[in-house]
Amino acid sequence: MWQNMVLVVAVTGVLVGCSVTSHIDESYQRQLSMPSTWQQTHTLGDVQPNWLAQLENQQVHDLIALALSNNFSISRKALEIETARQQLIISGSALWPTLDVSLDSARRKSANSSELSNSHSLNLQLNYELDLWGKLSAEERQANLSVMARQAEFLQEQYNLVAQVVISWFAVIEGQQQLALLRQRLALVEQNLDIIETGYKQGLNSALDVYLTRNEFSNESAKVAQQQALVSQRKRTLERLVGEYPSAQLGVQSELPLLNSSINVGIPSELVSRKPALLSSWYKLLQQDAALAFAHKSRFPSINLAASYGPSGTQFKDAFSMSAAGWSLLSGVSAPLFNAGKLAANEELARIQLKGQELSYLDSLQDAFAAVENGISSEQALRKRYQETLISEQNAKLAERLSFEQYQKGLVSYTTVLDAQKRSFEAQSSLISIKNELIKNRVELHLALGGDFKLSRPKENNHETT
Repeated sequence: MWQNMVLVVAVTGVLVGCSVTSHIDESYQRQLSMPSTWQQTHTLGDVQPNWLAQLENQQVHDLIALALSNNFSISRKALEIETARQQLIISGSALWPTLDVSLDSARRKSANSSELSNSHSLNLQLNYELDLWGKLSAEERQANLSVMARQAEFLQEQYNLVAQVVISWFAVIEGQQQLALLRQRLALVEQNLDIIETGYKQGLNSALDVYLTRNEFSNESAKVAQQQALVSQRKRTLERLVGEYPSAQLGVQSELPLLNSSINVGIPSELVSRKPALLSSWYKLLQQDAALAFAHKSRFPSINLAASYGPSGTQFKDAFSMSAAGWSLLSGVSAPLFNAGKLAANEELARIQLKGQELSYLDSLQDAFAAVENGISSEQALRKRYQETLISEQNAKLAERLSFEQYQKGLVSYTTVLDAQKRSFEAQSSLISIKNELIKNRVELHLALGGDFKLSRPKENNHETT
């Protein structure tokens, strides 16, 4: 028996050299073609990992902490990690021997005799599959990489949630400021309507001016109602993110800061090892590579060892008597001979899936680079827009005041006044929107760069959000 086992080991040793399959390794990333700098870079330096600490208002930090604790998507991602860990335990158990105990009783009658025979046995069975070419190790590696991919996905989900909470919080503030501006606009139109109606009664203004002003008042009243609904919707979105009932009763009191500071963007090659989403995609690629190795090695013979020990006899008490105990040691080799191409197809399927996962990884890499480039160029454009809109707002306010003064003197029609007021309002509204777009773009740029965050109290005497 021992000679047979030696022969088995010798034969399998020859096959081990043909069992190595690894298409993806650490050198794969080093061979990727990546630019040394960003095409739209305006500031060089290391990416700031703790961008969240630069937010002043403590409410947003409290809301983020609440979201990380209560958000359903985050909780579901955490369960996916635990699921992958249990699968890892299952896969890893195949590398260890199994030990089972069995108690068997049988009663038989011979075909040539009327005599009955009894047998009772208690066996302790040990089974072990030799992993000479690493088939079981490949399966365990696949499960381990699945855990790592899930952990990276969970981290990215946390980053995404933090960004969503910050963006939603500022969206509520922007909506409230737009609502306040609309109410100011409505109050101005109401004041104009009172002046024009009084002038009409005195014969100073025409009926057309009255109708135009009343129409403007109705339009602005409708806009106020619409904006109120929008603010409520944004509050509900924020409440859903933090895991609370969407009652739209959340109180948010803050202002939109103007971003003037620059942001360090690092270099493209650092993004591969920093951004959790890319790490997850990389682990999935390695996982599929391990799946191909498992499919390839499943076509090789399986070598199993089995040992049993235990007493047996014709009496039930013999099954518990150590004097009747015996042992056996078995070894076996099983190899697939014919399965209609199933194992070959499984290997080819794993190879195709590996190629698909590789393309998915390269695609996600390009998407990550594009997100950073777009974020940098968008910030530059938004800053330019803000400066030009600021000039436009100043001119529009002067034109608004001048047009109404000239109307009262009879120099221009009321339509000129309405046009000037609309331009002034639109300029002020655009400034609020651009401020919020700058903040949203900055947060998304931090997210695209894979920047970390840390919950903390805001810095004192810091009047800028970056």
